Amino acid sequence: MKFFHVDKRRLVLVVVSVILMGFFLSFLKPCGFGTDPCTVMNLAISEKIGWTLGNWQAALNCILFVFVVWLGRDQIGWGTIANMFLVGYSFDFFTMVNSFWLPEDAFETMAVRVAVAAVTLLGFVVAVSAYMACDLGTSPYDAVAFLVASRQKKLPFRVVRILYDAFVCLVAVLFGTRLGVITIAMALLIGPVVTWMKENVVEKYLPLKK
Repeated sequence: MKFFHVDKRRLVLVVVSVILMGFFLSFLKPCGFGTDPCTVMNLAISEKIGWTLGNWQAALNCILFVFVVWLGRDQIGWGTIANMFLVGYSFDFFTMVNSFWLPEDAFETMAVRVAVAAVTLLGFVVAVSAYMACDLGTSPYDAVAFLVASRQKKLPFRVVRILYDAFVCLVAVLFGTRLGVITIAMALLIGPVVTWMKENVVEKYLPLKK
């Protein structure tokens, strides 16, 4: 478990990253082009049962957490706890804040939606990649992909992640959600960007002390 001897710089980056994920998601959703596969699925389910995203995502992560403890305790750390609760509740918080200052017709024009979606897509992918690359534990949802990748040698992590996100997208469709172009883009981008972020940013500028 990655709770002891934690690099404080990486811990700060993880907390900031997961909060920013919720922030970017609060703008991505009203654009109408989809969000990341996990959030698409969780939004579909939470809307069906009448829960907020934060409450449903926390509940699901707690269930998945049991399996991660059983199969891969090395995936658990401060990043796990941060992602389990801060992403969903940050989304709920920023969605509420946005409702106070954004006009109701803010996302009616295609030009605005495309512009906002492009910026927030980039921000979200960078944020999620930063939190995962810090190696301080991952959310139970993300840990599943790492566990599958580590238990077989044929497919690299980026391929496993793409297949995993594709399966989650299928679940979202079964709950009545239409997949947007951003959902498909994230399914293809997150795996490769995590690899790039880990090798070129985190390990280079935030190396672990020996």
